Amino acid sequence: MPIFQLDAAFRFPSPHLATEEGLLAVGGDLSLPRLLLAYSMGIFPWFNADDPLLWWSPSPRCILDPITFQPSRSLAKRLRQGLFSVSIDQAFEPVVRACAETPRQGQDGGTWIDARMMTAYRELFSSGFAHSLECWRDGELMGGLYGIVLGKCFFGESMFHRQRDASKVALAHLVDFCRDCGIALIDCQVTSPHLLSLGAMEVSRGEFMTRLKAAQVDPSPWQTPQKFP
Repeated sequence: MPIFQLDAAFRFPSPHLATEEGLLAVGGDLSLPRLLLAYSMGIFPWFNADDPLLWWSPSPRCILDPITFQPSRSLAKRLRQGLFSVSIDQAFEPVVRACAETPRQGQDGGTWIDARMMTAYRELFSSGFAHSLECWRDGELMGGLYGIVLGKCFFGESMFHRQRDASKVALAHLVDFCRDCGIALIDCQVTSPHLLSLGAMEVSRGEFMTRLKAAQVDPSPWQTPQKFP
């Protein structure tokens, strides 16, 4: 399959034209309109610091269903212990920065989250589309995650932990919050054993696109609480 070269126009080819690996297009920019269009079509940016902008729509797709999600016994036990407090949108930039600085297997020097990505997601946050969950212990940020909300879909971008299970606790609270405010789909993007162990599942691109279309019928139900238990 060809790799599409994006130009100044805010448009993408059909996600069904992605390569077997899920690569769809190259180029463009990380402007707010382009990012919102991409996510609404099930496309996301993912590239190394020295790469051009690369846009992906993999199949299978990794998702979490907030309705059917059940925490593992070990995670449920950790939640009952109440070691962490969790907040929403109280430390967005520190969470993104921590995700960028966290070493990942097979990557040197952190992740794909470079200065361009940080600037773009800061704008998404300022515009009300990006959100974070923070996991705290004794006033210190121990873990968290961030992503984008469009309609009734949360597009997870990255997570980190500085203490064991902190990111898992943040994810469990995300699922509960999504369930409570009517978000029907959590996109985890690329499958990993870690995500599968937390209750994520794989679906085909076709099924993902069907779920995504249904989840974008109504305006976003996300309302950041002033206080999160």
